[in-house]
Amino acid sequence: MHELIPLFAGVVVGLIVSAIPGRRTRALALVALCFIVGGTISYLMGELAAWWAFIALDALLVWVGALLAVTAAGWWRTRAARAAQR
Repeated sequence: MHELIPLFAGVVVGLIVSAIPGRRTRALALVALCFIVGGTISYLMGELAAWWAFIALDALLVWVGALLAVTAAGWWRTRAARAAQR
């Protein structure tokens, strides 16, 4: 159940990152925010007291959620643009 928190945080990160213009800037922001948010979640959930590797696990879960959100946002924008052209 605790694995859902980083995934939902990743969705929020992905929606924020999808609004950033520029592919390179977006990629850098995605990596940085995934590590920051993943580390913060590990700290708040008390996992860092047990093992530091939880940062990598939580950052990976945040990245998965963010990647899904960025993909869905891009798909939605493409779909809306095609509908507007009709």
